[in-house]
Amino acid sequence: MSHADTGAETGVSTDEDTLSNRSEFVLLYDAADCNPNGNPLSANDKPRIDETTGEAVVTDVRLKRYIRDQLYDDGHGVYVLNPSKADEQDSFERDDLFLSTAGLDQDELDDHDGAVIADRFLANAADVRYFGATCSFSSDIQSDLGDDFPGQFTGPVQFEHGRSMHTVVTKTESKQLSTVIRTGDSDQGTFATDNRLEYALVRFHGVANENGAATTGLTTADVRRLDSLIWRSLKNQTLTRSKAGHHPQLYLRVEYDAGGYYHGGLDDLIERTDAAETDGSEYRAITDVSLTVDPLLERLAADADRDRIEAVHVVASDRIEFEPAGRDTDAPTVDGGAEALYDGLQAAVGETTVDVIDPYTDGDR
Repeated sequence: MSHADTGAETGVSTDEDTLSNRSEFVLLYDAADCNPNGNPLSANDKPRIDETTGEAVVTDVRLKRYIRDQLYDDGHGVYVLNPSKADEQDSFERDDLFLSTAGLDQDELDDHDGAVIADRFLANAADVRYFGATCSFSSDIQSDLGDDFPGQFTGPVQFEHGRSMHTVVTKTESKQLSTVIRTGDSDQGTFATDNRLEYALVRFHGVANENGAATTGLTTADVRRLDSLIWRSLKNQTLTRSKAGHHPQLYLRVEYDAGGYYHGGLDDLIERTDAAETDGSEYRAITDVSLTVDPLLERLAADADRDRIEAVHVVASDRIEFEPAGRDTDAPTVDGGAEALYDGLQAAVGETTVDVIDPYTDGDR
């Protein structure tokens, strides 16, 4: 399977397929008995935890790594490449990596100006179209590219840091998560302790910006690919010992139909209904968590009434459950699981506006 489409000679897209509508993402996934995001500045790579709130923190870089790795496995070109994903022929010399991703030999650089090479590079580097990148290469390559090659690309898809929706508990002293590493022939050895969390329900928010898309050539098809890509990346790319235990629970993308408009903060409108009674430190599974999406439905219904929503793309797990918020409002409420959520969204924005995703059969969408 090819990891770079070397057939793109000019341009990353046409005016018709370059992203024109802004999208807002909400992602919920949980992580049980694992380390959602280690902090390399702390001993033993402990989980990142906000010392003030007690919430787990997951950087956007960690989420983007899952997505990049899934892009690579799906056969798309990836410039910010994970060394563990590299085929034997992949090179990590900075010049070779750029040329390989662009599908060019160095002696071909003189045949094209920098702007054409940038277009070809972006056509092949799917991750750069999404997230941007800073290109680094030798002075020889830079000289061949000339001043028309920008060198730095700002990504139109950005995520804020993810946070758990509750206080988390660390399993630092758990014997079942500790390992004795034997030294030589002796029964004695080094006592190595894993640093994991009992449970974390992590919430992410992100935006795909149509203005940024104009600089990297991000297309509507690229954004639709994320609808299945993010879900599958959490299923497929959390295989290491410290990451096993991740499960996607809810993915929502609101595609707006108003020039430059997006609401922002939709993730905050998914709430814990028991927040006044507990900090959530006792949670151990998604079935322990009490959630409501009624404030979200109220907001989406208001935007739909103003003709600001083009579509709502959504998928939820069969384990997540929602409860009514008990608000005095005429907006739809959700009481139940995934199907109840889909019904509530249809009531809020219109049946034909809701696109229920199957991440496994929709593929690249």
